[in-house]
Amino acid sequence: MSMIEFELDGKKVEAEAGSMVIAAAAAAGTFIPHFCYHKKLSVAANCRMCLVDIEKMPKPMPACATAIAPGMIVRTKSDKAIKAQQSVMEFLLINHPLDCPICDQGGECQLQDLAVGYGGSSSRYEEEKRVVTHKDVGPLISMEEMSRCIHCTRCVRFGQEVAGVMELGMIHRGEHSEITTVAGDTVDSELSGNMIDICPVGALTSKPFRYSARTWELSRRKSVSPHDSTGANLIVQVKNNKVMRVVPLENEAVNECWIADRDRYSYEALNSTERLTTPMIKQGGVWKDVDWQTALEYVANGIKQIKREHGASAIGTLASPHSTVEELFLAAALMRGIGSDNIDYRLRTLDFTNTSAPHVRWLGTSIASLSDMQRVLVVGSNLRKDHPLFAQRIRQAVRKGAQVSHINEVNRDWAMHLANSIIAPSSDWAASLADTRLQQWLGAPDVATGKKIILLGNAAAHHADASKLLALAQQLAASTGAVVGYLTEAANTVGAQHVGALPQTDGLNASQMLASEGGGLKAALLLGCEPAFDSAAGQAGVAALARMQMVVSLNAFKTNLDCADVLLPIAPFTETSGTFVNAEGRAQSFHAVVKPLGQTRPAWKVLRVLGNMLGVAGFEFDSSQDVLAAANLDHSKLSNAANPSAVSLAEATALQAKADKPCTASIYQLDGLVRRAPALQLTADARTAHWEIAA
Repeated sequence: MSMIEFELDGKKVEAEAGSMVIAAAAAAGTFIPHFCYHKKLSVAANCRMCLVDIEKMPKPMPACATAIAPGMIVRTKSDKAIKAQQSVMEFLLINHPLDCPICDQGGECQLQDLAVGYGGSSSRYEEEKRVVTHKDVGPLISMEEMSRCIHCTRCVRFGQEVAGVMELGMIHRGEHSEITTVAGDTVDSELSGNMIDICPVGALTSKPFRYSARTWELSRRKSVSPHDSTGANLIVQVKNNKVMRVVPLENEAVNECWIADRDRYSYEALNSTERLTTPMIKQGGVWKDVDWQTALEYVANGIKQIKREHGASAIGTLASPHSTVEELFLAAALMRGIGSDNIDYRLRTLDFTNTSAPHVRWLGTSIASLSDMQRVLVVGSNLRKDHPLFAQRIRQAVRKGAQVSHINEVNRDWAMHLANSIIAPSSDWAASLADTRLQQWLGAPDVATGKKIILLGNAAAHHADASKLLALAQQLAASTGAVVGYLTEAANTVGAQHVGALPQTDGLNASQMLASEGGGLKAALLLGCEPAFDSAAGQAGVAALARMQMVVSLNAFKTNLDCADVLLPIAPFTETSGTFVNAEGRAQSFHAVVKPLGQTRPAWKVLRVLGNMLGVAGFEFDSSQDVLAAANLDHSKLSNAANPSAVSLAEATALQAKADKPCTASIYQLDGLVRRAPALQLTADARTAHWEIAA
């Protein structure tokens, strides 16, 4: 990386060769006003707010589109620069509506902020301001006030370059110019909400948040997304102990400055009427509210009785992989403390061989490295919808020349160029991995060393022959110099493996516990899960649970009513402290951002008290940090090693497919929060949602 020295406001500074003046100045701590420039987008140079005075240049130059040169002299605060910026601001304000008092952007508006320093106290123009007709582009983004638009085109470039879909564009010319979907379509990208964040004025705003609070009334607290395995960093904004809005917290190593729409809008479910706020017990088929002491005694006594009559092996726990490390650790410790090994988070899995400790399935590389891959093979994933931010990373790699290939049952639109495809039924995926073309697609071991990866998606992980797919992927990787990784499904799939939330010896797995006979279970604890939606067994699993003597549902919502006997209200991620481990093995802890609703309690506290009531040793925890320390996350366990006894490539074509087919959740059916977020359920993706069963 070569550096260039130039002069900035009278000081000698260095910047990387090829840098634009605006980026070099920012690195040196000098702010240059701008609207259209964004560090993650291409240069448009159409707002002209960043005009600066460069010696030997006849007129002010746009800092965003002018590359630094050795010995260049740049002045950002000279009279020439300031007057140019003030002139641009005057033009921008000619047609801007005077509606700051009612604008949702008020208080965090770039135009408002810069107008203070560069705008005049009055306007010389008396003509009528232009008016732009509002557009309805769907349930997430409001385009009701497009008269505010200053045509920076950030939203247009975001769609093209980051989301991969040009859903917005500019039509007409001059004062008739406007940003629109052209054909009157809706904006349906799974990353669309980021357009709101990058809009420098109040032209694009959040529909669910619209007119609900002023920005200066909101408290801002850090958190982590509880949905897919990216572990996107969030800022949760709160008013009167109620979550009002969620926006991204920048973390270059994880989510950069973006979040998916389900990270942004799932908060609506937190304020849902479906929230469970008090413990409930079913008596004579009727649900009745009870206090915590009564509910916990009922559960503890029921577990003790079933253990006496049927043994500890008649008790099991089905846990959501969206639960925190602390919750899963205590759930596993509780089961083993009473003598049972029946605990599993793998609710949608069909193949349970070669998936137990000590191996922890993970991405196989860092999330950031996905942006620089040169060869990518994805097996069994609707990448764009399953992992929107991973897809965005790989889309960056494609823009740099990467070749992406995939094996799937359907040829879906990934909003990126796919170099190669094999479309085949899931029963043929093993044979497809033996296809000699794959070695050509990935290249020889000496090509793009360290820049090649084979990614196994949700459908591959849940496949009836998942262990064979892994073994074949490992053999292909060995012959091409690639690494193998899992696009792990949930926020804490990796963490669940770390803490042993799956059978360690002879315990029942999720499929056995949800089988028609329940594997002999008489009691089950459902930690944060809804088997009807979260398991491969579906309604058959619910029926199996309903036949048990006691089923306890620990959930934030009034759910599992058809099979449960006890409902215990546990806190969602915004009301508890905890830790998620994302796909790359990064543990990210967070704190509660609001107080628990009603009588809701953090699940780790509920499990700790149950452990105490059942006489389980080692349950003396005072905080979630104490639980995390006891969990002792060991990252040396991260491994995608395959079973050495698995089939060879030559035998792959002879594989007999099992009757079971992989079960994957569509984008807005992944967990209980997104399923209950009204705006997300009105999107095009949700309207066409279904449980995607591989053909």
